[in-house]
Amino acid sequence: MVSDYINVDYRIMMKMVRPGSSVLDLGCHKGELLSILIRENNVKAHGIEIDEKAIYECVARGIGVSHQDIDNGLSEYGDQSFDYVIMNHSLQQVKKPDTVLKEALRVGKEVVIGFPNFAHYKARFQVFFKGKTPITQSLPYEWFDTPNLHFMSISDFRDYCRKNDVKIKSSAFLFGIRTINIFPNFFARTRIFLISK
Repeated sequence: MVSDYINVDYRIMMKMVRPGSSVLDLGCHKGELLSILIRENNVKAHGIEIDEKAIYECVARGIGVSHQDIDNGLSEYGDQSFDYVIMNHSLQQVKKPDTVLKEALRVGKEVVIGFPNFAHYKARFQVFFKGKTPITQSLPYEWFDTPNLHFMSISDFRDYCRKNDVKIKSSAFLFGIRTINIFPNFFARTRIFLISK
């Protein structure tokens, strides 16, 4: 049974990842999601992370992790060597998102992606009325310390998938702890997609 403390985006990702499957998490941070997937879905998991302090926390959790910059590619992994590749709040932080996404789709049979919606209405209002870089619950950083390099919306991502023949198999749009379906590009703070080639 899934523990009550697991946040909603992790719950959605757990439903997208088949129990007993193999998972590679690109930008796994401290390994929170992977540890939940190992415990709840019995997955075989490995993470990739660039931050050394986060790597120590992964190791303390018993998660296998490699110190690596995903912008440099995943050449050590063969085609479809994992059932799932996860990119949870890491795609918008890489220098070469197109390259990283293509590599994720090559290495994984399916890819789970979660990222903040830069077209959320609060972000739009802050830019329009204040004339400043938005700070919201899903974008909590000042302009000078944000790890985000690319600012994409749900519509941007759907357009990318269409232009690159990427199949969107399922999606979920979050407004706080609730999922929404009405005007997600305007109302959703975070979105999660399950995609494949």
